[in-house]
Amino acid sequence: MENSPYNHEADNSEAELMPLRKQGRLGDMAYDAMKERLVRGAFEPGRKLTVRAIAEALGVSSTPARDALNRLSAEGALVYSGPKTVIVPYLTMPALKEVVAMRLALEGVASEKGAAAAPSNLPDELERTQQKINKAMEAQNFSDVLWHNKEFHFTVYRHAEMPYLLSTIESLWLRTGPSFHDLYPEFAIRKYGVHNHEVVIESLRDRDPEGVRRAFENDIRDGYRGLKHAIASRSKTATAA
Repeated sequence: MENSPYNHEADNSEAELMPLRKQGRLGDMAYDAMKERLVRGAFEPGRKLTVRAIAEALGVSSTPARDALNRLSAEGALVYSGPKTVIVPYLTMPALKEVVAMRLALEGVASEKGAAAAPSNLPDELERTQQKINKAMEAQNFSDVLWHNKEFHFTVYRHAEMPYLLSTIESLWLRTGPSFHDLYPEFAIRKYGVHNHEVVIESLRDRDPEGVRRAFENDIRDGYRGLKHAIASRSKTATAA
């Protein structure tokens, strides 16, 4: 199973890699497809991915698949464990602290400005996305939870119309997306994210951009606490072994 390029938790998972529609440079398209799935948490930390498996899943030759993995490795999103195999790295505590500090600052700006410029139908759109999240949680399909969670956040951030800011935020998610798996199933049981998202929607209906910002910041802090615990537990297990 470790050669599989995607998570098989659900037969129809939103996170699965699909053959590319071959319009454009295949190396760029393969990179974009892999990057999006890393950002959305489709691959959990420790997952091994091979050039061959990625190429087969995307319906391309080994060259564009290797190009994509090389680029993602250079960005720190993947780590080579052999000539043709990469591993999704685990997040370290120093990296987590740095990323969370940046996310609080940057996503705070994006969410507040996005909320201020949001159209009146945005709360309804987010409600539909949240319903997909809830349905995936009930089915314990956490890959799909993470897939739709990214859409919930970035739907608001895009309305800030700050493309450089959005790109920087996405680069942070590229590093942390896989580690979001460590938040489940506890996040689903305690419904931390659900509550924070409900406050986002309510604040949007109230035309309260600052309330939207606080809700997203709380979401990031809740995630930080969960990931901090996961890293500490993994460290204790490694030390005991």
